[in-house]
Amino acid sequence: MVVSPEDAICRVTISRPRDRNSIHSELMIELHDFMDEVEKTSIRAVVFSGAGETHFIGGADGVEMMQLQPQEAFRFSRRIQALFNRMESSPLVLVAAIDGLCFGGGFEFAMACDLRVASLRSRIGLPEVKVGLIPGGGGTQRLSRLVGFGRALEMILSGRLYKGDEAAALGLVHLVVDHDELDEGVRILLEPVLRQPQFALSLAKRAVYAARTGSVEAGLGLESEQFSHCFEQDFFRNLMREQLKSGALTTSADISHLFPEEEE
Repeated sequence: MVVSPEDAICRVTISRPRDRNSIHSELMIELHDFMDEVEKTSIRAVVFSGAGETHFIGGADGVEMMQLQPQEAFRFSRRIQALFNRMESSPLVLVAAIDGLCFGGGFEFAMACDLRVASLRSRIGLPEVKVGLIPGGGGTQRLSRLVGFGRALEMILSGRLYKGDEAAALGLVHLVVDHDELDEGVRILLEPVLRQPQFALSLAKRAVYAARTGSVEAGLGLESEQFSHCFEQDFFRNLMREQLKSGALTTSADISHLFPEEEE
């Protein structure tokens, strides 16, 4: 794993080219540790890519998995699910910059990111059934929440891989670009996001992801909780004061108490 922080963005390259950049147990630990450390810094977004030109992430490591007995496979599945849950719960904005093959655990990894940009030459999907497996890293759950139950079922049962433009049309990725414009695609996705205050991004992420678990009522409760945390900051209050003072925002309410210094 190659880590390259620069200002507010940290770029991470999954680098196991001889193993298709696949995810094995050692890499899972490395990614857990990385998330713990990067969240202590001033980094606001993490962009993941794969080394080389053929694979973003070529699934979970098939050679490691072929040696598993059923109980070991259960624990492997829970470990990789825990990694993707950890990524999804991060207060940082995670971006998957996909070029080449992105399948199985690789696409499950990408789905645990908040934003996805893919090159036109990418091929994306969950083909596990073709090798006698099913998705074990959360794919059966996240894909149906991403594209709907019926479409997810068809995608998983067929095991089909989708080209970059097809993936964008289906909502698997947010943006598709030429392979030599992947950095520009990341910039297009992140620029409007990183203009916003970090605390608001983190709280919004937590509230939106709550829509995918539990009841609507529970989600609404968590939304109110995150909304209230916004008022622990002065950002909104100061913004409103500036706009009222400049006249950009008008009101029929008596706001003289908000500007007591001007009455002295």
